[in-house]
Amino acid sequence: MHDDLVIALTYYAPYVSGLTNFARDVAEGLAARGQRVRVVTTRHDPALPAEEVVNGVRVSRAPVLAKLGKGTISPEFTRMVVAASKTAHVLNVHLPMLEAGLVAKGARCPVVLTYHCDVSLPPGLVNSVQGKVIDASSKLAMKHARTVAVTSEDYARHSRLWPSIAPTMAAIPPPCRPVPAGKPSFRDGDGLHVGFLGRIVEEKGVEFLVDGFRALDDPDARLLIGGEFGNVAGGSVIDRVRGHVDGDPRIKLLGFVPDDRLGDFYASMDVFALPSVNAFEAFGIVQVVGMLAGVPALASDLPGVRIPVQETGFGALVRPGVAADITDRLRELRDSPPDKESGVAAAAERYSVPAVLDAYEELFAKARL
Repeated sequence: MHDDLVIALTYYAPYVSGLTNFARDVAEGLAARGQRVRVVTTRHDPALPAEEVVNGVRVSRAPVLAKLGKGTISPEFTRMVVAASKTAHVLNVHLPMLEAGLVAKGARCPVVLTYHCDVSLPPGLVNSVQGKVIDASSKLAMKHARTVAVTSEDYARHSRLWPSIAPTMAAIPPPCRPVPAGKPSFRDGDGLHVGFLGRIVEEKGVEFLVDGFRALDDPDARLLIGGEFGNVAGGSVIDRVRGHVDGDPRIKLLGFVPDDRLGDFYASMDVFALPSVNAFEAFGIVQVVGMLAGVPALASDLPGVRIPVQETGFGALVRPGVAADITDRLRELRDSPPDKESGVAAAAERYSVPAVLDAYEELFAKARL
């Protein structure tokens, strides 16, 4: 039996990141529309089964020999993806990925790439070599792809790989699922509540958010930092963040916030902050989820990341890594909050899951022609 769509990526649910959530929502959304969807990924956690069906999607996991930085080493992964492509109508590969070039070149069906972002690694010889190899692999994959889908043209034009992306680019935002309405159970008083939700890693710039918040002369303000830091690809910077918090009682580190509490988390916020500091962040789905819940975003003025605020007007932008900007914009959002109703409507119009699924369904149909 042929699969309508095979999606290939190295990390998949239950691993949590913007990239994995993106792939999961497309996979499960199209499966719910009656398509036969298979995901080929790596068994990044040995406790996960090699094969299972999750919400209508067949998930196949390749064994991992080792991990290198944020990547997995799995020769079997490439073999499995190419084999799956032989009985697929379309192969959708999510980049950046070390194996992307080999996968796309060896594919036996039309290839559509989803290019999330340029890889960004800490300084060092090994990381420098790894980054160059991944870029070369991405370029090779783009030569063998029908289309390169990006989350925004703004990000793509600032990418190191723009010359390879441009010829077949299609700009489609990520699917952004609203959370169920919740109760403000995370609130602690009536002061300004600022929230962050995401992996506590280098590129998120959480320490700059902490510094900017701490400069607020407001004893009633609260900063709630939610996100995984115990099992994060590439390593967490939680110790650095704790150092910047320096015992400030207004700041709480919540750890991982489970899905069934996300509605409560957003309902407790007055501002959602996305203080990313480099190009590894290309959009920031979590800020749109906040907008859909009626929470304006404070986001870094980075290619792609700034697009939701620019397109909806629901929030404010800051220079990446500039704590003083964060302080100033938090004051502005506290004292003159943007209109919630129009902000929610603008976000829903542009980034709803059905709209994104329609765009991807059309993209995959064209690839088969």
